[in-house]
This record gives sequence, C-alpha cells and structure tokens, in this order.
Amino acid sequence: MPPRGNAAVERLMQGKGLHEALGATNPDAWLELDAEVRVVRPHTPVRQPRDRARVPALELCHRDGRVREAALEQVAGDPELLPLLVIRTADWAGPVRTRARELLPALLEAAPEELVPLTALTLRLARRERGGFARETLVSFLRSCPPAALEPLLVAPDRRTRRLAFALAMERGLLPAHRLARAAAADDDTVVQNLCAEAALALDPAGDDVIVPLLRSRHPAARSAGVTALRRAGRHGEARPYLTDRSGLVRACARYVLRQGGVEPLPLYRALCADPADPGIPDWAPLGLAESGEPADAALLWPLTTHLMPSVRARAVAGLRLLGRADVERLRPLLDDPTPAVVREAATTLLPWADLLPEDRLLRRLTDRRQPAHARRAAFRLLRARGGLAELRAAVALLDDRNPALRALAESAIRQWEPPVGGDHDPAEVDALLDRCRQLFSEYVLLRLRWRAGLPDGPRADGDAGTEGETGAAGRPVRGAVPGGAGKPLANNAEQHRRSRVRAIIRTWVRRTHA
Repeated sequence: MPPRGNAAVERLMQGKGLHEALGATNPDAWLELDAEVRVVRPHTPVRQPRDRARVPALELCHRDGRVREAALEQVAGDPELLPLLVIRTADWAGPVRTRARELLPALLEAAPEELVPLTALTLRLARRERGGFARETLVSFLRSCPPAALEPLLVAPDRRTRRLAFALAMERGLLPAHRLARAAAADDDTVVQNLCAEAALALDPAGDDVIVPLLRSRHPAARSAGVTALRRAGRHGEARPYLTDRSGLVRACARYVLRQGGVEPLPLYRALCADPADPGIPDWAPLGLAESGEPADAALLWPLTTHLMPSVRARAVAGLRLLGRADVERLRPLLDDPTPAVVREAATTLLPWADLLPEDRLLRRLTDRRQPAHARRAAFRLLRARGGLAELRAAVALLDDRNPALRALAESAIRQWEPPVGGDHDPAEVDALLDRCRQLFSEYVLLRLRWRAGLPDGPRADGDAGTEGETGAAGRPVRGAVPGGAGKPLANNAEQHRRSRVRAIIRTWVRRTHA
C-alpha cells in the first residue's frame, strides 16, 4: 500500500484540489505530503519539472530551497496553502524559514476560517527543533483575536487544539461558569474536563448551573469534581447516591464528602448489601463495601456471589478479592457462570491459586469447543498462570482452534513461554510440544529454547545429532555437544546455564504475580 502522501502527490498531479487530494486535514496528512514530495523512488517515471511548476502546493514542498522560497509568495492569494507555509516556518533552509516567518502573522489575520486545521498543525509542528516560532505566533494572535475566532477551536476534533483554546479563553475571561461546566461535562478529554471544571467552580462554587451538569456527566473526572463541590456548597447529603457510582474515583469522593458532613459511609454500604435476596441492590455496592470495609465484611459479600443480578455477582467477587478473602472451593463453581463478567472476575481472583485447581479439568474445559468463549478464555488464563508444561500444553492445544482470538492468545503465550525450572517433567513431552509449535520460532530461537529446557539440540538434516565442531541444521555448529555424548552441555557453559535458570525463575515469578 503506497504512503498516503504519495497518493496525494499523484492526485495533485492529476489536477485535483489540495483538500480533495489529501483526503484529510489532520496534521499528519500535511507533514506526510511535505515529506513525500521530496522522495525520489527508484523504478518510477521521472516527471518533467514543468509538470510540478503548475502545482503551487508541490512547489512549496520542492527539494530545491529556492523553489520553495519563491512559492511562498503565492500563499497570500490562496489560503488553502497556509498549512504548508506554517511547515516552511520550521524549514531547514534559513532563507525559506525567514521569509515564511515574515509572512505568517499577516496571513493568520487574513484567514481566520483556517484556524482549526492550522492550530492542530502548529501544535504538532512545535515538537520539531525549529517549530516553536509558529506556535508562539499563533498563541500571540489568539490572545488578541476577536472572541468569535476562538469559538471553532473550542469544539475542534483535535484535543490539543481544544486544550489550548480553553486555556486562552479562560485567560481572557471569555467563558462564564455555566458554559465551562457544560464543556467539562461533555468533552471527552480528561485534561479539558479538569481544566474547565476547576475554572467553573472557581467562578461559581455553589451554583446549580455548575454543579448539576458536572454531576450528570458521563465522564468520571467531571462527576468527581461535581461530587467534591457538594462539600464546599454545604450539600453533603447529596453525595449519598454516588456511593455506588460505577467509577471508583467518584465513589471515593462521595465517601470523603459524607465523612466531612459527619456521616460514616461504611454502615450505608452494609445496609445496601445486607439482604442477598433483594433484587434492587446497586451494581457497585459490593465493591464499595470492600473499598471501605474490613475483612469481616466478606460475610456480607459471599451470599451476593449467587445474587440474581450478574453485575452484583461480579462486583461481589471483585470485592472478595479486594478484601483478601478468596476461597478456592467456593469460587470454583463461578467459573461455570453464564455471564462473562462473573467468570472473568472469578478467574482473576483464582490466579494466585491456579496450582490448586485440577489441570485436567481446566484442559478439558479449554479444548471443549462447546464451551462458551469466555469460559475457555478463563481456563486458559488459569492454565497459563500455572506456568511450565501446563501453560505449554494449553497453548499448543489452541493452535488449531477455530476461534481466532484464542489462537492469537496461544501463539503469544508460546512465544513468551519459559521452560520449567526444577520439578519433574518429561523431556520427551517437552520435545514433542515444541515440535508442534516450531513454526512460531526461527531456527536459532528454537535451538535456544530447547537448550534452556535441557533438551539436546535439534537433529541435523541427515538425522544425526552431531558432535562438537560438526554442523547441524542450516550449517550451524551444534552447540552444547561433545564427542561421544551428543547434546551434553559443555563444562565451561555450566555458569551460563545456571544464570539462565535463575533468570527464568525470576521471569516466571513476575509473570505469575502480574497475570
């Protein structure tokens, strides 16, 4: 597939307009066009210079700095070319860069409708060594431009553009508190949410026009700001519904506000989770109880693992994990739950005790294609947490599975597999399993893996193991072989072998800890 910039060059040569040729106006599209014009590709027809002379956009990106400098004078009559002039302000050729910087301030004032793509490009270009001038010029213009010129930037698709626009609008005092609150509630960028929420609350810390939009936002950062504002407004009791918010940040803020108002949230959580037969238990109440409770509160969570609502069951399991009160025998039936969220939480909770689960049952569940995908995935996670041969058996069993997601997980696990360290394992089984997945490794990597697993090097093409100094497959010397004893490690490799084993132990422990 040809680069996007190359395709844009071809369309420009065919007479298409600049925006039509680019197909996008994001910063990367302009930068790719600028770079692609100067690329000389072998085995492609060389175009005559007069062909490109008809296209001002290509002249602005020309390899010859004198052509680029001359083309800058055409930008004043065609605002579409302004993004390329911005790029030229960071040009490596001094005369081109100087002339572009002289033209930029006046052209910005003459083309306010181009501010949205220009701002995104300028902020992207500022990462370059000479790109700071364009940003400084743009910021200086935006600090003094009419307020209407900033409006499109506040809703621009580029988040860095919105951040800059809101910061400058607040600096100039152009936005009232209620509008800042609505922006914090609606914007999907966390930086903008925090920036606008703080500014809105600084202007009006207790008004409903500010607090209500924040509390109704779908974004946790905005909701948490609204909940925290209830304390300053003296409305502590209104934080109670947010004890069971889906966001942990919002729940923590609600607990803080209630405590500041003299109300302890833990009894409220216990009351919400007291009746396991109650179908109206809020979904996130069990997890809130675990976040603020103590280990003895696990007695309230265990009955909720059989609750009617799957979301309550899942949060109850997560709460037990948080309290450190997991019980393998009581959690194992939840691996058969019909809801993926419950099975996922149960598997996550059981990962540290994966060695206590019967491997044969997990392997049967994994290879049974009648099982739902979430149950098979949970079985694979648990088998992988066991490490060693159990992990390799599970991954190899999925190599031919019909489910592409499970196949991808299996291939990734095999490539990261660490040979078993210590314990009893059958070298012949390890040899057979590695042979089944040899297509996933290069020959060298497979030989290294076999050596770390304590197996003899692979046979040569003629079937002989080879001896020290002889060549094995692909003409490589057989490592670790000695005369009269193929496959035995050399004495001077004993220390290296020991260190490799120690590293394998450490990697296995880290992977199982963070599984």
